[in-house]
Amino acid sequence: MAPSSSPTQQFVPVKEVRDGVVVLKDGTLATVVLVSSINLSLKSYDEQRATLSQFQSFLNTLDFPIQIVIQSRRYDVRPYVLTLEKRLQAQTEPLLRVQTQEYIEFIRSFTEQVNIMRKSFFVVIPYNPPVLSQGGGLSKVFSFFGKKETVLEQTADFEEERTQLEERVGVIEQGLSRLGLRVAQLGTQEVIELLYKTFNPGETTSHAQE
Repeated sequence: MAPSSSPTQQFVPVKEVRDGVVVLKDGTLATVVLVSSINLSLKSYDEQRATLSQFQSFLNTLDFPIQIVIQSRRYDVRPYVLTLEKRLQAQTEPLLRVQTQEYIEFIRSFTEQVNIMRKSFFVVIPYNPPVLSQGGGLSKVFSFFGKKETVLEQTADFEEERTQLEERVGVIEQGLSRLGLRVAQLGTQEVIELLYKTFNPGETTSHAQE
């Protein structure tokens, strides 16, 4: 008798997403922040060196690990083309109709030949709860040998650990802001969407916006 196939979910390390915080199966907590980018090619040589030096100094001040994730997704220009076609139908000026039609054809032809990609930059900030409790007992990993934690106790533990995580998030936000980068912490729905796209790499289309 052939062994039954394991559910795909058991290979995903995420246990849940709670109040914007990713809870992994090993007890690690993580927060994800979206970070803007800097085009170094538009800066002078001295400005490039200064920016890289500041970024290096920022990394050297961290006493905890982070993960930098770059996600590339292809634009779906169909909604944009559809909007243009609606404007074309409503356009009464002959010259503007011709220009709009030519622009639509250019967009279609260009996107057929070139993949227009959108890059998003994320920083994943983890927090690993200490193995030993304050009383010197074993970790919660082995709590099933003793009294089972109540929902209230589990909530209190989570809030305490999230406070520690938020302090790390503040350090990252402050450091990146000094580099001129904009930082936005992802909420629960945004984290879920990011995780879905990460574990479903075949779906690489991102809608283009006008």
